[in-house]
Amino acid sequence: MKLPQIGPKTRMALLAGVGLSLVAGVVVSQTQPLPAVEWDVRRLDTLDRNVRRLERALTQRNSVGQPVLVEPDPEVVQLQAQVAGMDRRMGDLEQTVQRMNADNERLTFQLDERGREAQGLRTSLGRAETRIKALEDAAVAQAAQAQAAAEAAQADPDTALASAVALAASDPARGAEALADVAGRWPTEPQGREASWRLGDLERAGNDHASAVQAYAAALRDWPTASWAGETTVKLARSLVATRRNAQACAALAEFNRRYAASASASLKSVATRTGTEARCS
Repeated sequence: MKLPQIGPKTRMALLAGVGLSLVAGVVVSQTQPLPAVEWDVRRLDTLDRNVRRLERALTQRNSVGQPVLVEPDPEVVQLQAQVAGMDRRMGDLEQTVQRMNADNERLTFQLDERGREAQGLRTSLGRAETRIKALEDAAVAQAAQAQAAAEAAQADPDTALASAVALAASDPARGAEALADVAGRWPTEPQGREASWRLGDLERAGNDHASAVQAYAAALRDWPTASWAGETTVKLARSLVATRRNAQACAALAEFNRRYAASASASLKSVATRTGTEARCS
């Protein structure tokens, strides 16, 4: 078997290696370290000749069928095995880091989602608090109006009626209570009668015709001559029809025709006529 030719640079490196090996062997064998070898041209030429002799010897052994087998250094083999193991561990570490990065990305995305959800909840909570505050303020204002109406009702019927009418415009339920209170305190006074027919309008608007009939009847007791009396009589008749009391509705319409029709508007007369038709009045 023919060995490949060695270039000059390789030969010089081999010479240096052999020289270093020789020097290292000498140093190890002695108890005291020798002085460092100064490598000059002469020494390198000597090493070059020695390397050539080794090449020729190796070539001769190969030519006669006695190849030179170079066994690897056990320490090198062990080091290679350690390096391979480190490569495997590095590969495992890289895979672990990749998995951790993927997990971190998922966690980051989930945290962002949770952050957006939390921000949405905070926004919704802020809006709800704003609405609750508005409702609380409205409740306080309504309570103040109701208190003012109650206090005014105990003092003066005109003030009590005005307060009840204003409260009914903003809070029909509380306004109905205030109007009923005015009607109960001054049932025969003009303010009490007006409170009654206004209360009847609230009940009729809420489709409570039975309560509306009672309020209208209280306002029309003794058939007053106020400007609202004719319209209130027709409203009474319509609520009576709604509660299927046609006979009483016809009686109310008869009073309207007798007491208020002469000064009533054409539209009011038309409503009265239509109501009489619905009640089947003769």
